[in-house]
Amino acid sequence: MKSICILVVVFLLMLLNADAYDPLDPTGNITIKWDIVSWTADGYVAAVTMSNFQMYRSIMNPGWTLGWQWAKKEVIWSMVGAQTTEQGGCSKFKGNVPHCCTKNPIVIDLLPGVPYNQQFSNCCKAGVMSAWGQDPTGSVSAFQVSVGLAGTSNKTVKLPKNFNLLGPGLGYTCGPAKVVPSTVYLTPDRRRKTQALMTWNVTCTYSQYLASRNPSCCVSFSSFYNETITPCPTCACGCQNKNNCVMSDSKQAHRKGINTPRKDNAPLLQRTHHMCPIRVHWHVKLNYKDYWRVKIAITNFNYRMNYTQWTLVAQHPNLNSVTQVFSFDYKPLVPYESINDTGMFYSMKFYNDLLMEAGPQGNVQSEVLLGKNKDTFTFKQGWAFPRKVYFNAMNACCHLQIPTLFYQTLPK
Repeated sequence: MKSICILVVVFLLMLLNADAYDPLDPTGNITIKWDIVSWTADGYVAAVTMSNFQMYRSIMNPGWTLGWQWAKKEVIWSMVGAQTTEQGGCSKFKGNVPHCCTKNPIVIDLLPGVPYNQQFSNCCKAGVMSAWGQDPTGSVSAFQVSVGLAGTSNKTVKLPKNFNLLGPGLGYTCGPAKVVPSTVYLTPDRRRKTQALMTWNVTCTYSQYLASRNPSCCVSFSSFYNETITPCPTCACGCQNKNNCVMSDSKQAHRKGINTPRKDNAPLLQRTHHMCPIRVHWHVKLNYKDYWRVKIAITNFNYRMNYTQWTLVAQHPNLNSVTQVFSFDYKPLVPYESINDTGMFYSMKFYNDLLMEAGPQGNVQSEVLLGKNKDTFTFKQGWAFPRKVYFNAMNACCHLQIPTLFYQTLPK
């Protein structure tokens, strides 16, 4: 009986780790790098840099939250570019009072527009980080921290432990801090190299299972050659509490303050049969001799959430022949060089980079023109429809079931 229990535990751990592995982005992670840039009388000053190396998973508003546990009795004397949510008990200090005295500090980014003397490079974006594949320059966030009551050399300093990252909700698991070769910097004139006194890294990976057991979006289908629209399945995202949804034509849907988010991020959904915050609709619009055309529409049904710098990833065998994308930006995702069947559609800056809350403006759409190759692609057996769809890296349908009514031959 004991051996059976051990096998069950091992199996569950393997399942959890497998879920954290993303086959479409096998090397995706968020790396937190601590660079000690100087020693002080009772500790050190470190530059902390968070880099989002995930190809299509961003961190939206209200942004990231980073926490850890000190190894000894360290305190934070000051911070630039970020702040802790609590100061803690600092009553034993006379004169200079630390910024934070808690054993488990929780750090958040500063808001845009803070005074210049509180800014640090790549800071002050309200914790929002772009996906690496969408905007590499916006995928970095950083701050500076001055730590006291700590070690004052490479041999005496103790690494923080038990890191946790919210981005902005659950889903991330962080490993232990590991000492790595010191970061090398180039001076502004690029003629001299300097390096950090000590560097350690923390790697955080994302698991959809930890974030939510239910999908957060669904996919519907239609085509020009069939009048039937295949809707999202009933309760595709779980059957929500009736208190969390309203009818679109009710007075409650138009009351003042309905779009104000709650602290617990609880959604307020427009009542639908699928009960999903996001619906992606894939419509096969036209069929030409050498091309075919698809219309993609994304609709937001959440009154309390808008999506900044959103992404949509689709897996389809004909994405290796994308000819033109009209209202979205597009980038192929090729984690395995021999297979080119996955692509990322994402928002255009200053045009549709904000998917508004549920309502008349709560949708974005585009059309895609794809080339035909008779040797590798056909409309038979539902090939006009994607195999997988992700919105903001949330799994919409792992294996999309194309209805049999679409299994028919089209004109060549």
